[in-house]
Amino acid sequence: MSSYKFKPYNVGRWVVWSLFAIVLIFAPLVFTSNLSGTMLAQMGIAIIACLSYNILLGQGGMLSFGHAVYTGLGSFVAIHALNAITAGNSSIPVSLLPLVGGFAGMGFAILLGYVTTKKSGTPFAMITLGVAELVFAMSLMFSEFFGGEAGISGNRVAGQSFMGITYGPQIQIYYLIAIYTFICVALMYAFTQTPLGRILNAVRDNPERVEFIGYNTQRVRYFAFIIAGFFAGISGGLASLNFEIVTAEVVGTGRSGGYLLFTFLGGATFFFGPIIGGILMVLAFVLLSEFTKAWLLYLGLLFLFMVMYAPGGIASLIMMNLRVAAFGKLKQIWVSYLGLFVTALVALVGAAAMIEMVYHLQLNSALGDTLKFMGVTLNARGVDSWFGSIFIMLTGLGLFEVVRRHYLIEWSDIQVEIEKEIKRRKTA
Repeated sequence: MSSYKFKPYNVGRWVVWSLFAIVLIFAPLVFTSNLSGTMLAQMGIAIIACLSYNILLGQGGMLSFGHAVYTGLGSFVAIHALNAITAGNSSIPVSLLPLVGGFAGMGFAILLGYVTTKKSGTPFAMITLGVAELVFAMSLMFSEFFGGEAGISGNRVAGQSFMGITYGPQIQIYYLIAIYTFICVALMYAFTQTPLGRILNAVRDNPERVEFIGYNTQRVRYFAFIIAGFFAGISGGLASLNFEIVTAEVVGTGRSGGYLLFTFLGGATFFFGPIIGGILMVLAFVLLSEFTKAWLLYLGLLFLFMVMYAPGGIASLIMMNLRVAAFGKLKQIWVSYLGLFVTALVALVGAAAMIEMVYHLQLNSALGDTLKFMGVTLNARGVDSWFGSIFIMLTGLGLFEVVRRHYLIEWSDIQVEIEKEIKRRKTA
């Protein structure tokens, strides 16, 4: 006698993916400026890059300092393929060039990953750093492929247009990036549900036990490295179409450090964390860099703050508070959250004032000793400005620590109440 099982649809998952698609479709219709269009396109590219990096870091526990090698080399191969189309030497549709970059990233991952994944932990990280430095040095030596300091430029309006789509207007290239973003995010999520994705998590958590049950941990890391290289190459191919120029900077360790930094800030332990990180990456590189020359220093301070107080990244903070909200306890700590925000902001204002004065003395001293900061005139050589900034920073830090300790007590009490409620529901 046969039996049938009915498995209901995961409605929440369908809602999330539908909302994601809607955001991708309507975002350029809401944010209509040229800057917004450029930033939205870059966000899609960064999301794919950070998610591909998280296959290594978050899912496999592999700290890589050279992920830009595969995004960058994918960009170079894609831009050469674009120039071949322009010269009439290739008939590949422009819309498929990101896949060319993807297969290039996969090819280099197959070549370099076999050696890289022989080790794990700290040796793996050091090998990836060495590979990154090697490739960057080669980018300045082999100008035929890398284009030297000027890089390689191209024109994405090449080949035959399809239904009037030439990829000349920014809106057209955005929607191409949006399609690739949605498909790549869906495929990388699907990878986390596969047996390989699951065993990769096991290799991260307990490689000795995985070896004991008969799996080759090096082979698992190698396959994951190849898959990450493929999606990284797609990101690089999309970047080459978006910017129409590729320089040696795209394979530098600075770019790899950016992927590491923002994947961590977004939250490497959750799938959606790198998506948040990719968005923050573009906001920092495009907007924050326009407001201040010390933007990298602010990023460093933010990174230190997150490591000290929220090592799980922004995604972990969201999930922790969603759990609290689900049990109706969020209203008990919103005052503490407000206090943490205000005191941290006060400390940041004081620290930022000192940073801006230091940068003004180093870079803009020819313009005089005074500068404008948040509507206030500061004298970079004046004792009053320095004393006031230090006082504000120390006051903010002191109050932040007081509020933080009170918050930790409240948070602990709430977690106890939640655990009691869970036990009550189980026994009811």
